Amino acid sequence: MPLSLDLSHFARELRWQDLLDILLVSFILYRFFLLIKGTRAVQLLRGMLLLLLAYLVSHALGLNTITWLVQSTATMIIVAIPVVFQPELRRALAHIGQGDLFRGELLFPRKSVSPPRTIEEVVTSVKYLSRQKIGALIILERHTGLAEFIETGTMVDALVTAELLSTIFFPNSPLHDGAVIVQNDRIAAAGAVLPLSEGMRQGGTGAKSQYGTRHRAAIGLSETTDALAIVVSEETGTVSVASGGQLRRHITDESLRELLVEAFVQPRKPNSTQPLNLLFLPKKTDAERLSSK
Repeated sequence: MPLSLDLSHFARELRWQDLLDILLVSFILYRFFLLIKGTRAVQLLRGMLLLLLAYLVSHALGLNTITWLVQSTATMIIVAIPVVFQPELRRALAHIGQGDLFRGELLFPRKSVSPPRTIEEVVTSVKYLSRQKIGALIILERHTGLAEFIETGTMVDALVTAELLSTIFFPNSPLHDGAVIVQNDRIAAAGAVLPLSEGMRQGGTGAKSQYGTRHRAAIGLSETTDALAIVVSEETGTVSVASGGQLRRHITDESLRELLVEAFVQPRKPNSTQPLNLLFLPKKTDAERLSSK
């Protein structure tokens, strides 16, 4: 049979160098996908694959105009890749230089322990900070990785406890002026610097006077990631939560607990960028309080 002849010819011509080449390329691609897993680069990579699919389909069907548009868009994307992927490229080069790319932790990521325990610790800390009117900004990582923001702060890598969170944000402590980023059940970093909301930066003095820097940073991060940001006002002790570029204020302890359970104990799909239902379907009393501000 022709197929069997082709297979036997392929087997005779196959060298051990070819096998080694295939294994090395497979390993490099695998480590690359592990490196970008959970970052914004995944969504951009999906968009590029969709463009490639559109090009193949339009070329096969003879749609010349669509093919030209896709080719032009692909050219612009190739030029923009170094700019768009700058944080991921910087982190990848750092991992390669430090030898982290070939360590076991990237291959076997550390698993999270009991999410309910972490949720209770966060709620307890926020309750204390709110009553004491201590300003705080706590970021809870979901599916989109926050490594580029973690690098701007001080590495902590400690188990989440209410006492540690409250101590970090205690006035005049070295790390109180910044964000705490929580990954799974651990505090990854403290004193992290976050981007301010683009909409509020362009909204004039009215938007800036309504929200403090912590609130604008929380909204800014939630505009570009699916992270959940908890803000405690140092002026009023009001607890606010930002998700999906939106902010809800006057969150009670029980509402915060329910929100965190919905976000982490009953997680949504990784590609979901919509705000949580509990957060952005406020009760009438909450809407009235928001309108009165």
